[in-house]
Amino acid sequence: MEEKSSLAVFQGKKIRRTWFNDEWWFVVEDIITALTDSKDPKQYINKMRQRDEALSQGWVQIVHTLPITTQGGKQGMNCANTEGIFRIIQSVPSSKAEPFKLWLAKVGYERVQEIENPELAQKRMRGLYKAKGYSDDWIEKRVRGIAIRDELTDEWKRRGIKNEKEFAILNSRNIQSNL
Repeated sequence: MEEKSSLAVFQGKKIRRTWFNDEWWFVVEDIITALTDSKDPKQYINKMRQRDEALSQGWVQIVHTLPITTQGGKQGMNCANTEGIFRIIQSVPSSKAEPFKLWLAKVGYERVQEIENPELAQKRMRGLYKAKGYSDDWIEKRVRGIAIRDELTDEWKRRGIKNEKEFAILNSRNIQSNL
């Protein structure tokens, strides 16, 4: 595993993170410190877990001890991926956590709307690309490219391609043939 490590800024506070299992994992104590200004984040986490029995029971599934570079060298620290951090934030009784809770509720509501009406997901995607500054022409090509790729992979599945390695080989050949 290639380790990447860097700092993420969170409301002006530095949050240590590391790359693990193809995603960022964040130091739980840093998140708690940023959201609560607690002088003893470990104690805060212990009290939070006592208050939230479901979080405590699922703790070992969402939090892993990972090596993090500190001033004293590498140390094992409790880390969680984005999904895990969102779950932990739900249990933080702090006014600083409230904007995240509201945002999570909004995203959850939008997702339910998209399940009921899948066209909303595509409209939202187009809006996000537009907000990032992409042209309408680029967005249209991107949407068509996604649809074509989905059709192609569906055809491969119908023809018996089953594992990721076979898909990677076909994608590599497909990309090379288009060069």
